[in-house]
Amino acid sequence: MKPKKKFGRSEGCKRCGRKRGIIRRYGMHLCRQCFREIAPHIGFRKYS
Repeated sequence: MKPKKKFGRSEGCKRCGRKRGIIRRYGMHLCRQCFREIAPHIGFRKYS
């Protein structure tokens, strides 16, 4: 038999585990809410 395919979001946010609104760029794997909380600490700045 063939192995089952996994559909949907298999891995969530590294910080809180939420599976929606994940930012995967640069291998961060954070939800957007956690990203907004820690972005200034990891070097992201808001310009506008």
